[in-house]
Amino acid sequence: MFITGLKLHNWRNFRDIDIELQRRVFIVGANATGKSNLLDALRFLRDVAKDDGGGLRAAVRRRQSFRHVRSLMARGTDNYLAITVEVATAPGEAAEWLYELAIRQETAGARRVLVKSERVLHCGELVLDRPNDDDRRDDQRLTQTALEQVNSNVEFRPLAEFLGSIRYLNLVPQMLRFGQEMRAEQLPDDPFGQGFLELVMRTNKRTREARLRRIQESLHTIIPQFTELRTVTDEASGQPHLEARFEHWRPRGAWQREHELSDGTLRLIALMWTAQESGGPLLLEEPELSLHDTVIRSLAGAFAKVSRSAGRQVFVTTHAPTLLNDDAIALQEVVMLEWGEDGTSASLADSDPMIRALIDGGQPRGDVLVPWVGVKSPQLTFVR
Repeated sequence: MFITGLKLHNWRNFRDIDIELQRRVFIVGANATGKSNLLDALRFLRDVAKDDGGGLRAAVRRRQSFRHVRSLMARGTDNYLAITVEVATAPGEAAEWLYELAIRQETAGARRVLVKSERVLHCGELVLDRPNDDDRRDDQRLTQTALEQVNSNVEFRPLAEFLGSIRYLNLVPQMLRFGQEMRAEQLPDDPFGQGFLELVMRTNKRTREARLRRIQESLHTIIPQFTELRTVTDEASGQPHLEARFEHWRPRGAWQREHELSDGTLRLIALMWTAQESGGPLLLEEPELSLHDTVIRSLAGAFAKVSRSAGRQVFVTTHAPTLLNDDAIALQEVVMLEWGEDGTSASLADSDPMIRALIDGGQPRGDVLVPWVGVKSPQLTFVR
């Protein structure tokens, strides 16, 4: 299944956007235009839908409060936010499912976050429409979505499971290196890689070794002195570790653990591991960080293989022209975010005649797209 359409109303930076989505989605824009916030709308649905996500109340609390996710442009009777997704079996096909969730906060009393409306359509037929008569008789029911309740989502369980399978990854190398020391602060779904090594070790041994072998083969083409990758468990502490072997001045080479590996190597290992997992849409935050240009150049093609072989949709935020310079990237796959007086707008690169003309004229995609939505002449002052 794939998310083929996304609508946001009063969500963070966005007053109103309505965009079509492909198998791969590359999101570009200047700093603070809302690239991460766009991904977070999908993460929000994931938190509501997933068994261990905690439902609506926890999803809002995880983002501090309702006012932190509601757009600052929302005023008066429009003081609510809504997220709508269309889901199809494959990109380009008619939507099989539509899910719409609108929430608001009470203006007095307990100031509860309530479901303003919740709708589900399957092949155009209405499956769920809230609030219903039961909700009106007992508004406490509106503190929970039907999406998060197994008794209420039985008629659209495949959709709930799909939204709950969304996976976000923005690996922070320090989290992976020192995850054991920060265990008390671990976040749900481990978005920053704090428990990445535990995830690897929990994987079936045969699957784990097969995935590490593929990563090992890829890393050897990028780092010639790299020869082997394995997982081990510390006999004294019982903690899992990642070890990589490099050929250098020692005759037998040397093994290095995760705290000795570079940021780029760790991010690349985590990225390649996650790409081999099964599941729903994969949300990646600036995967080019700490990577060499020659590696960045191959990322778009790798994401295409992930989408084809694993059947996963891939969302990528990026500032890297090198990543977008792949001629196989269609302009319909690129979502451009631009700030305006009424919040951030979102449009497909294919909708801009000037961009199409520049690229048709031979200009590299990334060299056109990234500056187009970025700061044209930055001026930075660090000292007086």
